[in-house]
Amino acid sequence: MENTDELKRVFDQFDANKDGQISITELRDVLKAMGSNYSEEELKRVMEDIDSDQDGYINFSEFSAFWSSSSDAVNAASELREAFDLYDQNKNGLISATELHQVLNRLGMTCSADDCVGMIKSVDSDGDGHVNFEEFRKMMNASSILGNGDGSKP
Repeated sequence: MENTDELKRVFDQFDANKDGQISITELRDVLKAMGSNYSEEELKRVMEDIDSDQDGYINFSEFSAFWSSSSDAVNAASELREAFDLYDQNKNGLISATELHQVLNRLGMTCSADDCVGMIKSVDSDGDGHVNFEEFRKMMNASSILGNGDGSKP
């Protein structure tokens, strides 16, 4: 987002009370409206990452710096969404064991339906028997951390 006017419009959408800064509550509300459900701990971590002057709010300058430094992250998030959508065959926002089984087999990976149920269970933090986007994102982040070859754990 190179265009400052466009970036300002995005900032203004986050800044619900129009006081020129984004509070943790405003951040949570916008992320929730976008379909993300972050824990309080995750929200605090996001605020700490962006709020460089540590005043508890994100001002436009901090927001701009975050966006310019995170264009790679935005591209990665877009690719992650595309990967999720590949598995979410019926486009209901959830990956079922059946969908996982179909896609893996199409990709030439041999695994049983029971294997797929086990894979789903291993990342299904809300216990609904499916993987939503947030669970998928956490799984992919964990696998990239675990796959870094140095043996460290998240």
